[in-house]
Amino acid sequence: MQNPQETIYSIPARFRRMENLHIVFWIIKDMSWCMGWKVLGIAMIVPTLLVALFISWRTRHIHSELAHNLAVAFWICANSTWMIMEFIKQDETIFLGWLTGKQLSMIPFIIGSVILLHYYLIQRPREIKLKRTTTL
Repeated sequence: MQNPQETIYSIPARFRRMENLHIVFWIIKDMSWCMGWKVLGIAMIVPTLLVALFISWRTRHIHSELAHNLAVAFWICANSTWMIMEFIKQDETIFLGWLTGKQLSMIPFIIGSVILLHYYLIQRPREIKLKRTTTL
């Protein structure tokens, strides 16, 4: 049985369809990477990332959703960087003094992780504290 004080998060059907289409784009991108289909893989970065950014924008008023959706967008950037570096045979080349092409993808991975760490270590505790004080 649902708690009557529990907040319900509802997604309009058109947005849910867009999120599902986003998954299709992402799978096509990664499948293309796996199969070595360079043109399709690189082309799929654009719709995959654009939909991720749109979803982030649409959920910008809900801190938890925004943090997770931004982390996904940065994950796609990291994943795409790694894929491109492999496609152009630069994944083992040294950039920025010591990072390989593949390791450059760690930059967006880290940014996404920092966003989630900020949410879970700072924002979420604030939300919980605020919720406790407003319900008393």
